[in-house]
Amino acid sequence: MKPKHILIVASYSPSLIHFRGDFIKSLIENNYKVYTAAPDYPEKTLEELKSIGAHPIEFKLERTGLNPVKDLKSISELKFIIKKYQIDLVFPYTVKPVIYSSIAAKQSNVSVISLITGLGFAFTGLTYKARTLQRLNEFLYKISIRKNKVIVFQNKDDYALFLDRNIITPKNKVAFVSGSGVNFNKYKFRENTKTTPDIRFLFVARLIQEKGINMFIEAAKTLKQKFPEAQFHVIGGPDQSPTAIKLKALKQLHKEGIIVYHGRQKNVPEHLYNSDVFVLPTYYREGIPRSILEALSVGLPIITTDTPGCRETIKKDENGILIPPQDLNALTQAMAFFLNQPEKIKSMGLASRAYAEERFNVNIINKDLIKLINDVCFKEIKN
Repeated sequence: MKPKHILIVASYSPSLIHFRGDFIKSLIENNYKVYTAAPDYPEKTLEELKSIGAHPIEFKLERTGLNPVKDLKSISELKFIIKKYQIDLVFPYTVKPVIYSSIAAKQSNVSVISLITGLGFAFTGLTYKARTLQRLNEFLYKISIRKNKVIVFQNKDDYALFLDRNIITPKNKVAFVSGSGVNFNKYKFRENTKTTPDIRFLFVARLIQEKGINMFIEAAKTLKQKFPEAQFHVIGGPDQSPTAIKLKALKQLHKEGIIVYHGRQKNVPEHLYNSDVFVLPTYYREGIPRSILEALSVGLPIITTDTPGCRETIKKDENGILIPPQDLNALTQAMAFFLNQPEKIKSMGLASRAYAEERFNVNIINKDLIKLINDVCFKEIKN
């Protein structure tokens, strides 16, 4: 039987390997021909995608900001790609790909399964700019995704918000997956038996205020006074966001011994293995953070915020601590909990791995997505 053609659309091309590589492999193993569309492929990403059997296509997309002329060109390019490669199904993820691909596919009479991976800064409602962007994004989502075959969410909070804001209706077909999942062969479990006070806390994220980097640093400053042996590690490259922390400030904090700044790293698993507690005090509107899933898999206790997506990763009092968003005192106390009781790291780490195996196995998540494609979308295509 001739394989069906699937177009996976992303705004950041390396994520096609890092977050969707196992999914692409699974699709190909199930006799689908996979095309990927994204802007600005690094040569390494192109090679990796081709090596697993995908067909990468480049198109122009402004990842941030709004430029009507450029955005219309992006939609036009996607329509051209859909027609040229005889696409049967479009599978976009993240905000702009979901909106633009859904419009392009609808105009091309092609089915869409869209994946909502989180709502980002725009839906935090914290600033006038965020509230303005939220209203605009709500309108764009409403006109683009209502005709999609399925809308896949990573948490129930985002689904409830879409219903409440009338972006979708109860008649829309939806499904839920537990994030992008984690490959246990890449992020292997290691048991931590540390009982000494030289606890290594690890922060891995975009270095912007909404991800909690400033709070992490302030907590480190406070805790260093009482627990000088504690270490506070930061991984992430410089960011162009207006709320990004400056590289100069990070280097100065590193020089002062407040944090250990590693910059952008390719060997994140190694840093996870060498850490004791994973910290992500984000108030960004997450789907389910991939960084936490990786930390769960390795067997790290988690400190994160009681917000959509993040709360999905914690079993209360079992594998980590949930704190209120933007609560520095709560974050400091949560980190001090492990410094005062390092023996808790082992039991909570074991619980993290068990929870990862129970809920976040990438093979189970990919199987569910492929079943969704088979049962819901391709059945309708054939009919």
